Amino acid sequence: MLIGAHESVAGGLHTAFARGEADGCEALQIWTGYNTRWAPRVVDDEEASRFRSEAARLGWPLLSHASYLINLASPDPALWERSVDALTLELERCETLGIGGVVLHPGSHLGEGERGGIRRIARALDELHRRTPGFAANLLLENTAGQGATLGRTFEQLGQILAGTRREPERVGVCIDTCHAFAAGYDLRGAAGCAAAVEALAAALGGGLAPLRAFHLNDSRRELGSRVDRHASVGEGALGADAFAPLVNDPRFATVPAVVESPLEPDGSPSFARNIRALRALRRGGAVAAVPGIV
Repeated sequence: MLIGAHESVAGGLHTAFARGEADGCEALQIWTGYNTRWAPRVVDDEEASRFRSEAARLGWPLLSHASYLINLASPDPALWERSVDALTLELERCETLGIGGVVLHPGSHLGEGERGGIRRIARALDELHRRTPGFAANLLLENTAGQGATLGRTFEQLGQILAGTRREPERVGVCIDTCHAFAAGYDLRGAAGCAAAVEALAAALGGGLAPLRAFHLNDSRRELGSRVDRHASVGEGALGADAFAPLVNDPRFATVPAVVESPLEPDGSPSFARNIRALRALRRGGAVAAVPGIV
């Protein structure tokens, strides 16, 4: 795995690279826009040039996280359209910056039912691809803890969304968050549990792992199946280090970007460097065999 972090862009998008270098990153995730505001963020030519220059210097895989306000599963036509518009702008920013993946939460059906919500997400993805034909930036659906009416709790739901996308389906993938998976009921603890979860994911995605294009490596403050999304630092939560060692040593994931989104330290400082060191220490432990029969 190429281990990195979701770094701050305070002072300009390009400043995330210096923070990533200080933390020991090999991959980077940022906000290109505003995570809890609808207002669009404009990236001018100078900012894009500085960002692309730093990206070329380091050669890291790059991810953006879409706004939390976006809800592609919404049964409200106005909110659905606003979400598609916001995500269109996100894709355009990422295309300008050279960012290859946009991570997004699939959305909530708001009580209208899982089947309809999945159909609306797939329809939104088709519309987004219609608006941005041939873009290099991929949309990566993130699995969720399953709170309320949110979709993406099960790997099968992610697979159904991918299967329902008709226009440029190769531009849609998944990002697996370990905390969310554990909270949703997938027991990743130990080599056997981790292997079973990866096998279940491959089956849900149609028999392979090609759509798996990123990880969020987060421990969980809450217990297995809690459906509560609360991140902890690696090895300090209910998952524990045993859940991460098989993943970071699996040769199938050698070039997959994996970012930490760990909580702040007690003094308010970022904990990314410490978490990256912890994951690298596990990676140095040697290779763990891949699950037989999964490619």
